[in-house]
Amino acid sequence: MHDQEPLHKPDIRKANVLPPLPVGSSPWDTLIYWLGIGLGSGMPKRAPGTWGTAGGLVVAIPMIWLGFWGFLAVTLIACAIGAYICGRTSELMGVHDDPHIVFDEWAGLWVSLLPIWWLFHEHPLFMNQPLSLVILLGAAFVAFRFFDIIKPFPIKWVDKNVSGGFGILIDDILAGVMAAICIWLMIHYFANLLP
Repeated sequence: MHDQEPLHKPDIRKANVLPPLPVGSSPWDTLIYWLGIGLGSGMPKRAPGTWGTAGGLVVAIPMIWLGFWGFLAVTLIACAIGAYICGRTSELMGVHDDPHIVFDEWAGLWVSLLPIWWLFHEHPLFMNQPLSLVILLGAAFVAFRFFDIIKPFPIKWVDKNVSGGFGILIDDILAGVMAAICIWLMIHYFANLLP
């Protein structure tokens, strides 16, 4: 493990090399590190957050078969353990909130998908509209990335003032909540699929 004080967050506008897992790390730390980097989806030098979010979407799609309540449970568990995963990965990298840490993007994106998964399971007619599902998944991806990158209040304040693993995670959860509200409104007012 790195002995020095964690460095500041790298400039995400530039290409950044993935900090390696320290030599001699335990199997537990190796598992946490790989979860932290989204099972490899956060490894690209450029736009790792976007690639990580795409990885989170790939993982989420088959989870639709868990049903809404199963997906909600997985999302809540990801939110509950995410602070530890992100914080420990940050410690292993020796960098605070390195852009390659994308488990927070996974959890935040999954929050943004909750209205879609609810719609899919509560409205049987929607299950016969695969194009609508693809459009909504694309909209959730774009909305989540928008809020995660732009960071409107209170996301920006939280990002700058809350430290540690919880600080890494919570701004993405808030971005997911804002994206979920947008998707809910999109479904309700534009698609007219909700009561």
